[in-house]
Amino acid sequence: MFCPRCGSNQSDELKFCKACGANLYAVRQVVDTRVTNQKFDWSKTWVADMFMSGEEAVKRQAEIERHLGITPATRRYQEIKAGVITSSVGLAISVFLSIFMDGIIRSGRVSTAAAEILSHLWIVGVIPLFVGLALIINGYFVSRRIVDLRKQDQLGSGVADREPEPHLLTSPDTSEFVSSSFSVTEGTTKHLTEK
Repeated sequence: MFCPRCGSNQSDELKFCKACGANLYAVRQVVDTRVTNQKFDWSKTWVADMFMSGEEAVKRQAEIERHLGITPATRRYQEIKAGVITSSVGLAISVFLSIFMDGIIRSGRVSTAAAEILSHLWIVGVIPLFVGLALIINGYFVSRRIVDLRKQDQLGSGVADREPEPHLLTSPDTSEFVSSSFSVTEGTTKHLTEK
């Protein structure tokens, strides 16, 4: 048998490689118990995701979010956060371009036609500013309505109004234990006064 780690030739009776110490016994077990008649499942690959219909993709994404504990309220806060970040970046780009282009124009090495263009280049930062504002407005007003509708659906279906906890065990009830009449350490201590 060849060692998979170092490639040296080893005896079949050895449990560990003489050269590198790799566990050859475990390697033999994996090789011997490998299932060879199992067919490849294309439904578990990215190819299946590519051919998934729109409705199936939405259901699968909702299932993944449910397992991760992402609720509509969480998505709402993430959208508002993304809006604040995007609008801040847009504002920063506008300020930077305004100051930078003004410095280039004041250097006097730019023609009047180029100076006119450069003086209005700060407007590029307005695009992410408005995108960020749109995300904030959508997160604050539209997504709030989605969260409210989700809560109404949960109340209507009898589901408790709480965040889903993915696959968590219930907390143990320690009141079910019966108190013992003896100590665990009883009879294990030797007193010095006794003979």
